[in-house]
Amino acid sequence: VQLVESGGGLVQAGGSLRLSCAASESVFSMYAAWYRQGPGKQREFVAALTSGGTTNYADSVKGRFTISRDNALNTVYLQMNNLKPEDAAVYYCLAGVHTQYWGQGTQVTVSS
Repeated sequence: VQLVESGGGLVQAGGSLRLSCAASESVFSMYAAWYRQGPGKQREFVAALTSGGTTNYADSVKGRFTISRDNALNTVYLQMNNLKPEDAAVYYCLAGVHTQYWGQGTQVTVSS
């Protein structure tokens, strides 16, 4: 499975971005998740979506971020609202059915 993230960029604090993760195969049966890695930090979990539609979020993003998928477009999304400077990081998509694969990452920068 090949995953290509897009949608990152520079946004002011309080703003929104929507990240996309386009998969080379159907995402219908996939487990999908978003992780992020800030400067000098370890990669951390952000949000997940199971094949059955159950979602899970890190406490730091609950109520602000939403993970979803579009089966017709083979794409997983991360809608990020009310962004904070501490959300700045490279965001990575992880997805797959029996084996999960990583995308290359997309940079999110949040100015205060």
